[in-house]
Amino acid sequence: MTPSRSSRSPTSSSTVTILSKSTVYPDRRSNMADLKLSVSDLPMLSCHYIQKGLIFPQPPFPFLSLLTQSLSRALSIFPALAGRLTTRPDGRIFISCNDAGADLIHAIAPSFTTSGVLPACSDTTPVFKEFFALDGCLSYEGHIQPLAAFQITELGDGAVFIGCTVNHALVDGTSFWNFFNAWAELCRTGGPKVSLQPDFRRNYFGDSKAVLDFPDGAVPKPTFPVDDPIRERIFHFTREAILQLKDRANLSPSKQQAVSGSMDEIYGKQTHDRKADEISSFQSLCAQLWISVTRARVKHLSSEATTTFRMAVNCRHRLVPPVDTYYFGNAIQSIPTTASVGQVAAKDLRWVAGLLHRNVLAYNSEQVRKAVAEWEVAPRCFPLGNPDGAGITMGSSPRFPMYDNDFGWGRPLAARSGRANKFDGKISAFPGRDRDGSVDLEVCLAPETMTALLDDHHFMQYVSQHAILPVHSSK
Repeated sequence: MTPSRSSRSPTSSSTVTILSKSTVYPDRRSNMADLKLSVSDLPMLSCHYIQKGLIFPQPPFPFLSLLTQSLSRALSIFPALAGRLTTRPDGRIFISCNDAGADLIHAIAPSFTTSGVLPACSDTTPVFKEFFALDGCLSYEGHIQPLAAFQITELGDGAVFIGCTVNHALVDGTSFWNFFNAWAELCRTGGPKVSLQPDFRRNYFGDSKAVLDFPDGAVPKPTFPVDDPIRERIFHFTREAILQLKDRANLSPSKQQAVSGSMDEIYGKQTHDRKADEISSFQSLCAQLWISVTRARVKHLSSEATTTFRMAVNCRHRLVPPVDTYYFGNAIQSIPTTASVGQVAAKDLRWVAGLLHRNVLAYNSEQVRKAVAEWEVAPRCFPLGNPDGAGITMGSSPRFPMYDNDFGWGRPLAARSGRANKFDGKISAFPGRDRDGSVDLEVCLAPETMTALLDDHHFMQYVSQHAILPVHSSK
């Protein structure tokens, strides 16, 4: 099976010109049975499609046909992405692996260069929103829209941005990046197989009878105002800065009182004095962000109001027996940690990080299955958003293998996302490009909150002020 329905009439916005759009089909017909959406998939029907992408240095050879052919092979290995959603008379929703295909768009943005779209110490460049297909689509629309779409955008300096848009009812972040890397492997090697096969079994969460009803033909709508103004910025934290936060979070009260100005000795001791109940580096970073954003919002919030930090967690390893690492689907839940605005704004890092740590540590297989059982009693879409103006939602993960991706001409320079599922308080965590323990946080906040955060020395002292962009190297 080969790409078809190709359209080559150029269309353009102010910055991006679409040269062609085609449908890519799997290179082999699928024999996979329909896949029922699980209790972890169904809540995502009101979410936008996931939009994540990578910018690569200029390829030294013609690449578009290689990307197209390898995508066709990838869709044979991941046939769900070439299918469509279908609702049966009893209300159950399935992925029909019917080889309907995925969209592939070729575009150019000649007025933009790598350094122009990846500025140091600045808000995210709005042009990234034009580097993704199916913008604004909710996952429920996968009944009529492709379940995946890919846009290849060439910049003026020859760099290439590969933007992947995938239905969130099909994938969580783990599944998304497993597919993205599998596609890259097929392109790089030219082979028909990938080293890590996806697992499509649907027996991990039981054969739930729960149905998510959409009465009278109603379809879900976004659970947050999509047009509210937000500022978006990437904050880079070096490994050293994160370790400082971790050491502060794990410092005992007695050692805190003993600090007289020199932290080097204590950092050294703490680094080699590990405990079983240790607050992690990422929890420490999240705690500092929660404190600083809450302080930045404090003039708009009552000190008695509740602030919530929601952290998406991978349930694959939490369930007993565990879910396969390469399970293709959603296997995430959201852990809410709450406190009063006054507490988070006034308490120290150790106290706030301890709240997050205890909540995550306690989230075991029993808690996962309890959440599933509660959802089955009252099925509902996931309430993404920040209705009280006091919340933070942490998504993505610094553990995702974004920078392992290589289509055959080197690793990515940077990871970026589109406008999907963004609101005041939405944070996404990316690994640093050098895979050295550094972390990039993509932070979306109300404009006045972002301004206050940038003026907060206690937060900004941990943020790297230098560009981490090896423009001249693909290694």
